[in-house]
Amino acid sequence: MKPILVAAALSLLLLTGCWDNKDINHRALPIAMGIGYKNGDYTVYLDIPKVSASEKGIEVYSEHGKSINEAIDLISMNLESQVDLLHLKVIVVDKPFALHGLEEGIASIIRSRYIAPKTVFVICDQPLDRFFKRIDDSSNDGKSIYDFFQKDAGWSPQIAFTQVWKIFRSVHSYTNDVVLPIIKAGDTTILESTGSAIMKNGVMVGRLTNEQTLLYNVFNGDNLMGKIEVMNHATVQIVSNRLRCRGRFQQGKPILKSTLYLKVIIVDTTGNPSTEKIKTELKILVTDRFNEIFKIVRRDKADIFGLGQHFRDDFSRKELSQWREKYLPQLQIELDVKTVVRNTGNLKSP
Repeated sequence: MKPILVAAALSLLLLTGCWDNKDINHRALPIAMGIGYKNGDYTVYLDIPKVSASEKGIEVYSEHGKSINEAIDLISMNLESQVDLLHLKVIVVDKPFALHGLEEGIASIIRSRYIAPKTVFVICDQPLDRFFKRIDDSSNDGKSIYDFFQKDAGWSPQIAFTQVWKIFRSVHSYTNDVVLPIIKAGDTTILESTGSAIMKNGVMVGRLTNEQTLLYNVFNGDNLMGKIEVMNHATVQIVSNRLRCRGRFQQGKPILKSTLYLKVIIVDTTGNPSTEKIKTELKILVTDRFNEIFKIVRRDKADIFGLGQHFRDDFSRKELSQWREKYLPQLQIELDVKTVVRNTGNLKSP
């Protein structure tokens, strides 16, 4: 009798976790999801590629609900396949949702565990119904929005790249805010970048241009190959960047000494500028642009660079909670830019 019971118990263990498996032909795998917000109600759009051998393109489905999950469940209920969000690549929200605040939506996404934390988060600069209709009409395989944010495909250094887990962290952090890319349907291209949104505790409080976003990515330590026009004399491409920071207090005010190390190559020149002239003008240009961004950061009290991280050891928990409102507007940054030109081409020696 005992051997029979043992065999039965072992067979139950082998079956564990297999009940919810469904054939891939019976699952709908969206590439992108749109979330609109209006007067407490949500509208969810799912961008689902067609899987038929005779048909190509995408289908866009939408539903309304009091919550994001309710709208998704309504779409899934009315489809012949079950919606599977685990392979979702991009979440697009409209501007009213970003201005209202993403905290509840992000918390719902993280709690559900149906969506991967590495999913890219984006803000749309136009109504989502028009946006997805444009994609539906223009895209053959439905991958355009996915490829737009892939670093080995269509992503550009002028575009912010922020994933779901970073937004969740920023909502619950005193010293880490984020920027989100802003896009819309393009006139001559399927998609167009219109800058980045500054998010404070999950709420959109300001914007950066595409050029400012490039500098944000540089200061944020992202390795990129961005190009910068240097005072109409040259175009340089950043091939390596590193930022070193050291914080201190002076007369009760926080001061951050930062050194930005750049390695660049010369893409093209106008006239015959020397290497030193290009390095000097690049330093002035980068410093001025950073100061412009930092003025916006202090005005909006949003620590998108995570500068408060360099002062965490100097604050109590209570003081740290006041970082954005009290200390960030007082912060002074001493920035030094050191550039190495990796190749000089036909430039004359200084």
